[in-house]
Amino acid sequence: MAASSSKSKSVFVTVGTTCFDRLIMTVITPDFCKVLHSIGYDKVVLQAGRGIFDSDVKMVEGLQLEYYRFKNSIADDIGSADLVISHAGAGTVLETLDAGKPLIVVINEELMGNHQLELAEQLYTNGHLFYATCSTLVTTLQSMNMENLKPFPRGEPSKFATFLDKLLGFS
Repeated sequence: MAASSSKSKSVFVTVGTTCFDRLIMTVITPDFCKVLHSIGYDKVVLQAGRGIFDSDVKMVEGLQLEYYRFKNSIADDIGSADLVISHAGAGTVLETLDAGKPLIVVINEELMGNHQLELAEQLYTNGHLFYATCSTLVTTLQSMNMENLKPFPRGEPSKFATFLDKLLGFS
């Protein structure tokens, strides 16, 4: 997948209110940043949550980096991003899909007994997003074709709630 570098392109990375330092540390590695830069991105905004990540690094492999822990709303960051990379929190996933933004969901393999993988797999199967683990994120980024993504049905949160209920065994 080749990206045009004619305009500034940004990536928003969010872990919500969780502690997912492995994701944050993955997206600031030189290998990851080099791939991002090579496909036309020049800025990464990190929402680091409760993790221990704290850095004054402003640039890696040609990418401008910004970070913060929390905001009242991440809607503006999602809206201004050309790509969102997120933990598999249902609220963040729904907000990103509803905004019509390309999304890579990163499964936190350190969480036990969660349904992140099932949610991500189903939405991937339906063509709405890509998913990865921290160890497969670079490969996913290199191989994804955003033109294959299908829009998530807008304005139907009850369908998403029903989908989640079925997935989690509540109905």
